[in-house]
Amino acid sequence: MKWLKRFCGICIYLILANYILIITRHRFPLPLVIAGILLFCTAYVLYQILPVYWKKMTVRLQALSGGYELILVTGVSAVAEVAFLVWFGTQRLSNWGEVVIFLLNILVAVILGFLMMLNGFLRIIATSTQISLFKRLAWLLLWWVPVLNLWLTFSICHAVRMEYEFELSKIELNEVRRENECCKTRYPVVMVHGVFFRDWQYFNYWGRIPKELNRNGCTVYYGKQQSAASVETSARELKERVLSIIEETGCEKVNLIAHSKGGLDSRYAISRLGLAPYVASLTTINTPHLGCCWVDQVLARCPKKLLSFVAAKYNRIFSKLGDASPDFEAAVFDLTHDHCSQFNEETGDYSDILCQSVMSRMSSMFSDGVPCNIGYLLVKHCEGVNDGLVCADSAVWGKFLGYLDTPGRRGISHGDMIDLRRENIRGFDVREFYVELVKKLKEQGY
Repeated sequence: MKWLKRFCGICIYLILANYILIITRHRFPLPLVIAGILLFCTAYVLYQILPVYWKKMTVRLQALSGGYELILVTGVSAVAEVAFLVWFGTQRLSNWGEVVIFLLNILVAVILGFLMMLNGFLRIIATSTQISLFKRLAWLLLWWVPVLNLWLTFSICHAVRMEYEFELSKIELNEVRRENECCKTRYPVVMVHGVFFRDWQYFNYWGRIPKELNRNGCTVYYGKQQSAASVETSARELKERVLSIIEETGCEKVNLIAHSKGGLDSRYAISRLGLAPYVASLTTINTPHLGCCWVDQVLARCPKKLLSFVAAKYNRIFSKLGDASPDFEAAVFDLTHDHCSQFNEETGDYSDILCQSVMSRMSSMFSDGVPCNIGYLLVKHCEGVNDGLVCADSAVWGKFLGYLDTPGRRGISHGDMIDLRRENIRGFDVREFYVELVKKLKEQGY
């Protein structure tokens, strides 16, 4: 069906692009000429509006795949059109009148092809989440450069096709397991964010993960602690949030899934603030349980005035963004190796709670962008293998589920574990990782 629609799109373009030559070479009756132009113009417009359709696809995927199809059809049509025009121009022109008609036909063909290409380009630029900003700008500014424009187009179309096929496979997978509700756990899941972020309404800290869990039956809530505060302060806010969820839903306990500093906040709330009876499980993701030695070294070398200046600016900005009393310095100091060592000495184990952890690793500084690429070099120098912010050994706690890597050289960064860039990483599906994680919680009765 897909190939048939492509063939129809090519035929519509070629007939309409060469309509002037067709009607001048063959003396059709005027009513037939008018009917033909109306028919093929309508078909051209409809194809521009809806080049692909599948009711199970989201609007974004419809637009994205439509953009790919339009560019593909335009490319094939352009090759066929050029071949036809070269043949026609060398074999069929006998007077100046025919030359004028031929040039007019070329103009129409170029305009129709340009409109299809522009439509496809705008669809892709507006809807793709996997094309980098650099490639978007390069495509926009260098579309007129021979050879380079073809390379950019092929590269971008390949990325779009991979994105479309990946998202389509996830839709089909979720359709198959929808009735099973594989993530419908006994207790709701509370996702606890890390430092320097908030649970914003319009930018989800966890990227596409919560929606994927929802589709598979999981009830998801958020910790909603401040972006930067001491572990104790954040833990108190988390405790209040969990108790309000229990009161609201009537559930006895919750499953905590905590990323980065959120894992320390969760442990403090459980062991020091009496939250243990209300927690069924705690899973920490890339949490620095042993602290970050590089933070100790940076703080030792950073001028006190500079630290105070940065902290004051941060606290002022995030106060306006919704934090009640942000404390940049307290949040940073609580991530030091010395503080975490003391924290671990004062924090006991929880026999009635499933405690588990997982950690990812970057392969090189090229595994991710700022700030993890810079962080990788810093942590590598101080502590060794890391995810761009946290040393690999520091994240091991409770039942360790292992290190996450990719088959190639890409690696998985601190930000990748929360789908920060919304990137489809070859060899690691972050959404499916969380689906499997929660699925296992369900299977264990949590």
